[in-house]
Amino acid sequence: MAETSIREIIPHLALLPTPGMGHLIPLLQFANKLTNDHRFSVTLILPTDDGVPISESQNQFLKTFSSSGTLNYLILPPVNFDDLPKNVKIETRISLTITRSLPYFRQVFKKLIETSKVVALIVDLFGTDAFEVANEFNIPFYIFYPTTTMCLSFCLYLPILDAATSGSCEYRDLKERVRIPGCNSIEPEELLDPVQERGNDAYRWVLHHCKRYKMAEGIIVNSFEDLEPGAIKALHEEEPGKPPIYAVGPLIHTDESSIAEGMECLTWLDEQPCNSVLYISFGSGGTLSHEQLIELAMGLEMSKQRFLWVIRCPNDTISNATYFNLHIPSNNNNNPLDFLPQGFLERTKEQGLMVPNWAPQIRILSHGSTGGFLTHCGWNSALESVVHGVPLIAWPLYAEQRMNAVMLTDDLKVALRPKFSESGLVMRKEIAEIVKGLMEGEDTKGVHSRMRDLKDAAAKVVGEDGSSSKALAELASKMSKVL
Repeated sequence: MAETSIREIIPHLALLPTPGMGHLIPLLQFANKLTNDHRFSVTLILPTDDGVPISESQNQFLKTFSSSGTLNYLILPPVNFDDLPKNVKIETRISLTITRSLPYFRQVFKKLIETSKVVALIVDLFGTDAFEVANEFNIPFYIFYPTTTMCLSFCLYLPILDAATSGSCEYRDLKERVRIPGCNSIEPEELLDPVQERGNDAYRWVLHHCKRYKMAEGIIVNSFEDLEPGAIKALHEEEPGKPPIYAVGPLIHTDESSIAEGMECLTWLDEQPCNSVLYISFGSGGTLSHEQLIELAMGLEMSKQRFLWVIRCPNDTISNATYFNLHIPSNNNNNPLDFLPQGFLERTKEQGLMVPNWAPQIRILSHGSTGGFLTHCGWNSALESVVHGVPLIAWPLYAEQRMNAVMLTDDLKVALRPKFSESGLVMRKEIAEIVKGLMEGEDTKGVHSRMRDLKDAAAKVVGEDGSSSKALAELASKMSKVL
């Protein structure tokens, strides 16, 4: 009986993420901190669609986190998207995954309330339509925002910007830089992808969610004060109707030991000099055109710098094979190494290592031989770099990555950013120069120094008296008071 009573008073959280590892990783790290440090229990309720099944890596990741017994997960039945056009943007698809899953979610949520002391529903940035379900059961709701405070500040400002311009033009056509509260102004074309086409459903969905952010009891952001002091300070300032902000980062994936053991890339890194290797990865969803892949390969070779490149098949094929002196593989080829310039692997066998499709990023970034990271500027990757003190080459591809690149290069000055040519490519000469500059240039010593300072700050904020630990404790206390 005593055991039952203790179990009943443990505060329980319901988490509703949108699909994708980039969203799952920080949210589950957040949940892990609450279960380990603040005696919460958690149920993660994952919506799905029938066109994008749960991957084996997602399943394994969820099972690893649920093994402690304080974190459970449920996968909702997939929703159908046969009525959507093939070219629908991801923001629309994600938002509809949530809205069409709400009947299933309501059933699960009701049962959870009947069997646990649910104190809050936490959704991520595209999940605000689930607020109505929480309201039905009088449960407070929060937003977990997995990317930068700069991006959050822009999203809270977006309804004002939309009204001020009255839909009269695309933001990229504005003649002035966009002023984001607490941040440096930004060129309109650097704003996140889904706001670049205001007539598209993706923009309407983003605006819909941004207008609803102020309904939340609080917004949890995966950042920390030393990283974004201006944006966090601006959002902390009292303003009618604005929810409190809890900066609890950096929340990153930390354990890859079980899947990384014995990998060739780690053995290869062990044999390289300290800080000598440039790690190259465009994230789990990032791909280049074949033409750009060739330029990157040739630029790396020209740089004479050591590299470890996680390579994926290009997102197209190029027609002019003779211009590049290439062998173009057949369209059904799934080996990314076959898309490299002829002779590249042989010529660079002493200089670099190619890893198809996936590598243990945390283990690589924490390795003493890694001295730089060419990244797509996904926020998880950026935070992992900060935690391990690895300076960056910023090469954004999609979503909010251009905004992240601006912050990393212009504001924090811990990254270099290559210039694109008029053809829309980063050419091999530019790549060679920027790689060599980061890895051995005198002018980039400040980049390395600033990244080391951020590494120290990142370790400090999650310590016992750190700002992120205090913010998490404040949030946990607030949610527990619902009991």
